[in-house]
This record gives sequence, structure tokens and C-alpha cells, in this order.
Amino acid sequence: MAPQINPSILSADFARLADEAKAVEGADWLHVDVMDNHFVPNLTLGVPVVESLARATDTPLDCHLMIEAPDRWAPQYVEAGASSVTFHVEAAAAPVRLAREIRAKGARASMALKPATPIEPYEDLLPELDMLLIMTVEPGFGGQAFLDIMLPKIRRTRELISKHGLELWLQVDGGVSASTIERCAEAGADVFVAGSAVYGAEDPVEAVRALRAQAEAVTKTAAWACDH
Repeated sequence: MAPQINPSILSADFARLADEAKAVEGADWLHVDVMDNHFVPNLTLGVPVVESLARATDTPLDCHLMIEAPDRWAPQYVEAGASSVTFHVEAAAAPVRLAREIRAKGARASMALKPATPIEPYEDLLPELDMLLIMTVEPGFGGQAFLDIMLPKIRRTRELISKHGLELWLQVDGGVSASTIERCAEAGADVFVAGSAVYGAEDPVEAVRALRAQAEAVTKTAAWACDH
């Protein structure tokens, strides 16, 4: 799969969300961070805003739920118009059942892991997912510095995906920019969430194009992609 760039609306101007969504319509997805001030120490937006965004843009919505009780709330984000919904395994009571429910409602099911959460205990769950998200910062705030110590975890996750022959997207979120995206791609990521690197740029569309070009160049020669 060609690398995908998902601008994070968290770094946009919340007073102009419809315009900000349109400003990145060349992107593959629009990443929507949902925070509840419980699972993470921040509060952002919820179902009504996702519904409005879905009406305002043709770019599919990739909703990342940093919330408690995702088993209860995740299906509502599919109904609100999200094409992909990510829940945190640390917060889910029944991750397999939740992934299946998200898929049954017509969206892609994704599971996120915080930096300290290892991938290995969840190897058997991977076939139930469409995407796995490795957080490369602590969830809860935008603009954090990329954690290089997550690169081995990305590599181990890609090895597990290859081991099982899965068509599973591997997303990274946190501190992704022109200076870090190549390392992520080389390690095995193929979906990249970029916030300030896109919305902080003078030309967000060009920023998306440039990030995608960087990831594509590395992916062509990455050992994991050649083996795949």
C-alpha cells in the first residue's frame, strides 16, 4: 500500500473547522482526535462535531478516540460519519467484540497503543483489525516531540503483521514531521498522522504532498516493504 498522510484537525483552527478540513482535501484521511479529559488530560470534541465535519468535507474521517468506555461510544462515531474508528486497548473492555462491531457498522476498525503498552500481548488480536496505531508521543496533547524509542516497537509490530500475512495498516501519531517521517517509514509505518507539520505550514496541501513523497521514497527501499 502506498503511504498515507492524515492531517490532524487537533492542530487546526477550531473556529474554522469546515475551512480547515477543506484546506487539506488532498490528504488521504482527516484525523480527528476525540479526548474526554478522563482517559487523557484534555478535552476536545465529540459526536456532534464529527457529524458536522462529515458533512463539510469529502475527505474520509479517521477518528482516534482517546476516551474511557470506547465500547459504549465508538459505534456512535461510525454512525456520525467516521470511516475509521480507533479505540485504545488500554480503555477497551472487550477489544475483539468492539472491533467487530465497528466493522459491522461499516467502518475500519483500529486499535491504538500508548507508548508504554507492548504489542506482543495483542498479537492474536491483529486479524480482527484493519489498522494498528502506535503512539509516538503520550496521547493527550498536540505539538509534542517525537519519541525515537518507539521505533523498535514499530519494527516489531511490522514483523508481526508480516508473520501473519495481514493486510493491516500501521499508523503512527505524534511528532510526525519532515524530520521524523522517514524513520517511521523505514521502521514499518505506512499511515502517518501529522498535525502542526501540516496545519502549521504556509501551504498545507504542499506539506501533505511533501510528507507523502518522503515516505514513498523510503518505503521503496525499506527492507520490510521489499520482503512484503
